[in-house]
Amino acid sequence: MKIKHQLAIFNALTRLLLILILWLMLPILVEKVVYRHINNSLVEKEKKFIDHLNRNEINDFIENTADSTDTYSQFSTLHSEFLVLSRAAAKPTQKKTTFSNDYRVIEGEDNEYRILRHFFTYENQGYQLEIGSSISEIKDLTFIIRFFIIIVFVVVLLITFLADTFYIEYLLKPFYKIIDTKIRRVNEPEAFDHTPIKAASRDFRELDFVLNQMMDRIAELFKKEKQFISNVSHELLTPIALLKNKFENLLQNDSLDDNAVDKIAGSLRTLDMLKKIINNLLLISRIENNQYATDEEIHFGEMVTDMQEDLQDRIEDRGLSFTNTMQHNFSFKGNKTLIHILIYNLITNAIKYNRENGGIIISDGFQDDQYFISIADSGIGMDVFQIEKIFNRFTRISSDQEGQGLGLAIAKSIASFHHIEINVTSIINEGTTFVLSFPETAKPN
Repeated sequence: MKIKHQLAIFNALTRLLLILILWLMLPILVEKVVYRHINNSLVEKEKKFIDHLNRNEINDFIENTADSTDTYSQFSTLHSEFLVLSRAAAKPTQKKTTFSNDYRVIEGEDNEYRILRHFFTYENQGYQLEIGSSISEIKDLTFIIRFFIIIVFVVVLLITFLADTFYIEYLLKPFYKIIDTKIRRVNEPEAFDHTPIKAASRDFRELDFVLNQMMDRIAELFKKEKQFISNVSHELLTPIALLKNKFENLLQNDSLDDNAVDKIAGSLRTLDMLKKIINNLLLISRIENNQYATDEEIHFGEMVTDMQEDLQDRIEDRGLSFTNTMQHNFSFKGNKTLIHILIYNLITNAIKYNRENGGIIISDGFQDDQYFISIADSGIGMDVFQIEKIFNRFTRISSDQEGQGLGLAIAKSIASFHHIEINVTSIINEGTTFVLSFPETAKPN
């Protein structure tokens, strides 16, 4: 998951947590505010009632009451408020005024009320005054507010999530540009783009500057390493040529016995092998240094047919069958010599590691609109660990076979130079298949 999405999700989860906390605390906050308002209203009504209370009103009420409860009651027409006055014995520890929530049945209707209870003495007689205000509407209002706020919060959450995503993407745009232009597309230090990235953030400007400095150092070291390999290889060829020339001159001496001739011939073979290794290393170095042109027209069908004729003796010596089923005459822009070496090394590899009287099949085709050439053999095969190492330099599949282990390393370098993908599949004792997938620039004739 990209960092912009992680940051947007983190911000959304943080807001969601805050929304959940506010949503849970909302009833408490509403009730505190509303209850404070109701309490103040009930206190005002209680003061107003007591201030206007007199003995005549109480006596009239007691004389006219039809029961013996000694209670004066008054209700609103909608049962939203009630007032009850009753005689009560005064208690020393009793609080003068209290507030509570309680259910009352008024004219057959059960409602919850916020009730003020006030105890007072009038002309040495104790009374209890109860004034209630309905809170059922407050419960309904709280539910509506919670429902409305949760909708608002969800809308705000979606809007802020989208806003964060776009804003974070805007902030990280220089970062992704640095990755795309200065890291992902750079295969060689020489191809590195030193153009400064425009960024509003100082952090990304600093990152761009440090990357430029780092790539300058890498390019310098890379250049020195390539130059060193090239110089050493050239310097080694000179003494090898001198030694070979001296050994060849020694062979012309008739006084040498057969034992000495065999030793000199063995030394010459060793020098030839060493010279071949150095030339292969030089070839890899030149390929990696991009010292070859890639503007030649290459026809794969003709190339494979010519190779079959050149390798016919080696194929017959092993008793192998060589089947060329290529049907597409495709052309490709590249270096003809290098492509010839690439396919030649793969075919000779199929001959070398094949079994007696085995077979080699060369085929081509298209997969996902991409041209490919397949080179399959019926040889000894490889396991997964061998496949992982076959393109490493000086790696050989079998110690029984001759070679320096550079053929597939060269093939890999040539393929990378031409942006060709090499895929390998192999089964032990059944065979190996190399598939060259060419870039989309390959065009039919």
